[in-house]
Amino acid sequence: MQSQTPVTKPSTVPFAVPFAVPSVRRLAAAGAVAAALALAAAGPAAAHISVNPGEAEQGGYTTIDVKVPNERDDASTVKVEVTFPADHPLASVMPQPVPGWEVKVTKAEPAEPVEAHGRKLTEVPSKITWTETGGGIEPGTFQQFPVSVGKLPEDTDRLVLKAVQTYGNDEVVRWIEEPPAEGEGGEEPEHPAPVLNLVPPSGGGHGGDTDAGGETGTDQAAADTETAAQGEAGGAADASDTTARVLAVTGIAVGAAGVAFGVLAGRRRTS
Repeated sequence: MQSQTPVTKPSTVPFAVPFAVPSVRRLAAAGAVAAALALAAAGPAAAHISVNPGEAEQGGYTTIDVKVPNERDDASTVKVEVTFPADHPLASVMPQPVPGWEVKVTKAEPAEPVEAHGRKLTEVPSKITWTETGGGIEPGTFQQFPVSVGKLPEDTDRLVLKAVQTYGNDEVVRWIEEPPAEGEGGEEPEHPAPVLNLVPPSGGGHGGDTDAGGETGTDQAAADTETAAQGEAGGAADASDTTARVLAVTGIAVGAAGVAFGVLAGRRRTS
């Protein structure tokens, strides 16, 4: 009997697309990177201590709001300290009372007496400290501390107000790194100090706003203008914070979608 040659049947294994898995992995990785970049971009914009408005006239008095956001999820801010530059001392620092906070103004002797209202001052404000008495600044919130300051110097274009933020878990964040001046370029440091930019008086004389003596007339009109500008600046800062948070959430959503798609596609391929 003649033997028969066995017939080999074609393989029924489905054809695999070799480039599908790398594509899914790249998509998932891209999503994670997008989320990380969004968080990195939004964090500094929303987190650091700042002053509003960020600009005032040289030689005058103004009211600023020290804005302190809480950037921790597990602790409240319980103390805030702001130091005034010794090389440009201020004759007057008057904080507005804030419910739930105790405020203290520390004074020091300047290198030279400071003239104010016909007097020579041998002690000037050097630091202001707010200490919580009612819970502090909770996670996800911020607090503004209004302060009237003056007379603003005429021989510099900005005041760097170094700040220290203390949390209830004893963590201390020092916002003391001097940021680059406007027009100089350069990257913002990780912990930038708040800056009050100073510009020449609009009328060519001394700067306006209500001073420590409570003057009226043109000074009162200047104070009203300053208050309106302060509200606009505060609104712009809040809008910036909101935009940063939206970008962060969008980035996280994109990253999560990419990772989920990668996992799902991997499971379908193995099944």
